[in-house]
Amino acid sequence: MDVFGDLFRGVRAHGSLFGSSALSPPWALHFVDGAPLTLCTVLGGAGWIVPEHGPPEPLRERDTIVVRGPGTFTFVDEVGTRAEPVACGVHCAAPEEGGTRHRRGWADGGGTATLVTGAYPVRGEISRRLLDALPVVLRVEAGGTGDAVLDHLAAEAAADTPGQQVVLDRLLDWMLVCTLREWFDRPGGEPPAWWAAQRDPVIGHALRLLHAEPAAPWTVAALAGRTGVSRSTLAKRFADLVGEPPLTYLTRWRMTLAADLLRERDAATVADIAREVGYADPFGFSAAFKRVRGTNPSEFRHQRA
Repeated sequence: MDVFGDLFRGVRAHGSLFGSSALSPPWALHFVDGAPLTLCTVLGGAGWIVPEHGPPEPLRERDTIVVRGPGTFTFVDEVGTRAEPVACGVHCAAPEEGGTRHRRGWADGGGTATLVTGAYPVRGEISRRLLDALPVVLRVEAGGTGDAVLDHLAAEAAADTPGQQVVLDRLLDWMLVCTLREWFDRPGGEPPAWWAAQRDPVIGHALRLLHAEPAAPWTVAALAGRTGVSRSTLAKRFADLVGEPPLTYLTRWRMTLAADLLRERDAATVADIAREVGYADPFGFSAAFKRVRGTNPSEFRHQRA
């Protein structure tokens, strides 16, 4: 598992909202739920995304915008529209469910824009690390790898076949992956350190090993041996590209995994969680957890409960 794939695993569409009815100007759809992540694209026409805290962003045909919560946003036909905002709440996007059913339209008749949105829940601390790497609003123009996905989306949204919702959800996941890839790789961008480090043949391999085997008894020497370089080369290259030493990165990753396990497995003891993330000694694990997370495992579990 690469770093991006690991962080993305808790981000999944489920019953996502597909607004397949055309919107006639003027319009103003206010998405009030503040989903952790919302993807917006138009299959035809254009409009503007106006975030609660930030400047308006144009959304032209086949452009894609991702908005990070908890702030709300509005989709309008034009900045300063005369339309009264229509609140899109539980009938438009319910974050805890990952959206509502597709084909909930906001206007009848002909129009100038067909909006597709997907509201994403973000489950756990693992995927929250992905959110932390994103701005409040990011925009990717048409013409990239996501265009092929939009062709499938348009065809599927126009159909009425068994299993359609599952297909639409997976297409939206695919669209989100394409959008984030392109945004991280944009010219002049500043992607998170782990994104660029994945491309390095040595450090990318090291990161995959740490994510695939987080509980292994890793040392810098062992990691260097698996990647085919010296200890000093690995340590320097890792710190230069990732921004911290390899074992520091491993500890933070283990504590992220442990945080989700503590939340998800009520019956597991702290010692059970410690063993699962590579600690034979629960006391050593608790000390590391408190150092990284600012609270001990039991207190963390109680707070989340």
